[in-house]
Order: sequence, then structure tokens, then C-alpha cells
Amino acid sequence: MATVTNASAVEQRDPRRWWALAALVASMLVLGFDMTILNVALPTMAGQLDASTGEQQWMADAYVVVFAALMLPAGLLGDRFGRRKMLVTGLGIFLVGSLLGALVHSVELLVVARAVMGMGGALVMPLALAVLPALFAPGERTKAIGIVSAASALGAPLGPIVGGWLLDHFWWGSIFLINVPMVAIGITACVFLLPETTDPSSPKVDVASTALTAAGLGALIYGIIEAPVRGWGDPLILGMFGGAAVLITALVLRERRMPRPMLDMSLLRNRGFLLNTLAATLVMFVLSGLMFVLPQYLQAVLGHDAFGTGLRMLPMMGGLLVAARGAEPVVRRFGPRAVISAGLVVLAFAAILGSRTTVESGYGFTALWLTVAGLGFGFAVVPSMDSALGALPVERAGSGTGLLMTVRQVGGAVGIALLGSLLSSVYVDRLDTARLPDAAAQTAGDSVVAAHAVAERLGAPGLVDSADAAYIDGMVTVLLVSGIAALVTALLVAALLPKAAGTTPDGADMARRPEDARQ
Repeated sequence: MATVTNASAVEQRDPRRWWALAALVASMLVLGFDMTILNVALPTMAGQLDASTGEQQWMADAYVVVFAALMLPAGLLGDRFGRRKMLVTGLGIFLVGSLLGALVHSVELLVVARAVMGMGGALVMPLALAVLPALFAPGERTKAIGIVSAASALGAPLGPIVGGWLLDHFWWGSIFLINVPMVAIGITACVFLLPETTDPSSPKVDVASTALTAAGLGALIYGIIEAPVRGWGDPLILGMFGGAAVLITALVLRERRMPRPMLDMSLLRNRGFLLNTLAATLVMFVLSGLMFVLPQYLQAVLGHDAFGTGLRMLPMMGGLLVAARGAEPVVRRFGPRAVISAGLVVLAFAAILGSRTTVESGYGFTALWLTVAGLGFGFAVVPSMDSALGALPVERAGSGTGLLMTVRQVGGAVGIALLGSLLSSVYVDRLDTARLPDAAAQTAGDSVVAAHAVAERLGAPGLVDSADAAYIDGMVTVLLVSGIAALVTALLVAALLPKAAGTTPDGADMARRPEDARQ
């Protein structure tokens, strides 16, 4: 396999680049598949493992926190030692975590397994995107990113469908075993199809900065998840927020003094890179929160099984696939600023429309706003990712993409934690447990799934009605917050994003002109 080491070498585009894209598609399918298969399985796992809403959030967030904390060093490892090599290593670690997740029988060990999977995912995600500027010219890159995004989106609906079928026929651990053949395909495709690309001059991985990142994010997410249970004024929660602020500030100050920083803050001085990164982060914030609250609504409130839940999430994935495939010609015609802004407005409209959901609303209404949400997701995230990648010098693609994906995944972690905590707070506040024994009332307040189990055990149908209404109230609040956030971001993008972010006036790729990226 040929090795690309600098920007000038990539002028000769590898003729196998479209075959190499197949390796990246296989890698992204693994991550997209896993993300949604877990979300659909959470209600089932909550019932069998007696997991509270907070514990369910940690099942999801253990992966995301480790993922976000390690993506910066993962990008640097790829730059120094080979992006293909590290990509294959990441897939192997992801496989180990999947096997561990299939064999454990407690919430604590499952959280550990998810953290191991996050380590693998941290290598896969940024490095799969980092090779795109080296493989594809600017005119092709939008199409390539659309294909990779579509692959991730394709894995999303396959996860719930296959996962639902597995949950209906086998134990919940089978949702992790399905990753084994997926990872095998990804590793094989990378080994035989993907050329190696490196940047031997990239900075070394800074252990202290990596530790500060992991500790700061962990403290922040822990505080957000536990705050509804302990109270926002609890000394431990305040201590966690204060500690997170100190650790993240220390990280930024340390990196600013480094001659070759792992966290290259100079990239954020490029307005196009910064705003495109924020747009992609907001999309991940909303998507992660939505994917957390939606399966419980479909299963616990509407009464569908896991397989039926997967099928009923297809409208959103369908809209996302359509937008991901159609983004390139639309961006070429109207420019990234207009398309990203429009996508965020559509996303805001879908969230606000979804906030009109009531106990009497059927699935038809849900399918409508999910389809619109999918379109908004696709038209916002594909051009924002493309423009952000276009602002990166090719020789720093790994570290730069690591920064981009770290910020984006932090948005995902905060989305699950903050929106999940908001849902939990509203749910507990609106749930009527006045006639229940204290122990039963506390259990019912853990989650809507637990409330249904308590109602069945005690023969209290009124509790089911109260739990369903309380959960919908919480979901409506989450959707309103998501819609407002998307609308505010759309206005910022429309007002501040350069008209041709990621390109020079003559259309040349900024990745080939690092000095432009610093303006």
C-alpha cells in the first residue's frame, strides 16, 4: 500500500480511492449500527438489570465520554504511526469491548464494556474521516462525506431492526455479539483497500493533556447525570461542576503553552472551522438526546416491542439518508452557509412539531416529525462536516479531525446527559405516586419502564396512565429545548459563517493552503 506523508503527495489522487471509501463505509457502519442498537435495547436492559434512568444514561454515556476524551490522542496516533494501522487497531479494541458486553450480567460491568468500546470507537471515527482530505479533491470530498454519513445513517436503522429481532428471540447480550461479523468485515476492508497515510512530524501524545480531558469530561457528565437525583445544589454536584471547569481550563492553558499542542486551539481561530464545528456539535447534541428519549416512548408508552420500535424509527433514518445523498448538488447550487442554516431551521421545526405530542397522539404523527427531523439532520451535518474538514491542512488531518470529532462527541455526551436529566426531572415532578408505598414510589420514579413494572406488580393501572403522561411531558420539554437550540444555531450560522467556508476565493481547498486556515 502506498503511504502519503504530506500535502504535496496527495496531489496525485489514489486511483483506488473509491474502493478505499468502501473500507471507511464498513468502519462507519459498525459505529452507526452499535449506537442505535443500544438505544433500542435500553428499555429491555433497564427491566432485566433493574437500571434507573441515570444508570441507563451511563450505559450510553460511558461510551461517549471515553470516545470524546481519547479522540484527540487517537488522531495524533494516526498521524504519527499510520491512520490505517490505528483504524484497524480501533476496530480490534471495539471487538474486545463487544465480547465483554455480551458476557457481563451487571450494570457496572456493562458500563466498563461500553467504555472499552468507546476506546475503540475513538480510533475509528476521527481516522475514518481524517483520510478523506488525502483521498479526495475538494469537488469529490462532499460526495465522499455524504457517502460516509449515509453509511453511518444506514447502520442506524439496521441497528434497531436487527437488535429488536435479537431481543425478541435471545438475551440482551446478543446485541453486542452482532458486532463481531461487522468488525471482521471492517478490518478486512481496511487491510486490503485502504492506503496508509501518515504525518511523522506530528506532535507526540501528551499523557497529561489526555488525563485532563478524560477527567474534565467525566466530572462534567457525572454532575449533569446525577444532578436530578441529588439536586443541582448538592455539594457533590457543585464540586463536580467546579472540578470540571478547573480541569478543562487547565487543559486549555497547558495546550496553549505547547509548541506542538495536541489540542490545537489555533484551528478555532478560523471562523469557518469554528462555526461549522459548532453546527455539527449542535446536530449531535439534538440527535443523541432524541435517540435517548424516543425508544422509551415507542416501547413503554406506545407499547411496541423492540423490533417494532426499530421499524418505527426508520422514517428519521430515511430522511437522513435522503439528505445525506442529496447534500452535494444542493451545496454546489446554494453554498454551505445557506444549506446548513436551512437544515438547522428544518431540524428546529421538526423538534417543535414533535413537542405537540400528547398521550392521544398516534404513531402517524410521530413518523411525520421524525421524517422532517431526519432531513434537517442530513442537510445540516454533511455540509458542516465537509466545510470543517476543508479548513484543515492535509498533513494535520488526524489531529484536526480529532479536535472536530472531540467537540462533536462532547455535544453528544452532553446531549444525552443534559436532555436525559431534563427528561428525568420533569418525569419525577409530574409522576403521581401519592398512593404508593415509599419503596414502590421510588422505583417508579426511576424510569417509565420501572413504573410500568410496579403498576403490573401492584395492580395499579392509574400509575401507568400517570407515568405515560409524565414521560410525554418530559419528552415534550426535551423537544422544545432542542428546537430552540437548533433555531439559535441556525441564526448564528446565517449571520456569521463565511459565504464559502472552507474554500479560498478561487475555490481552492484550504487544506492545501494552511496559511488561509489561520486567517
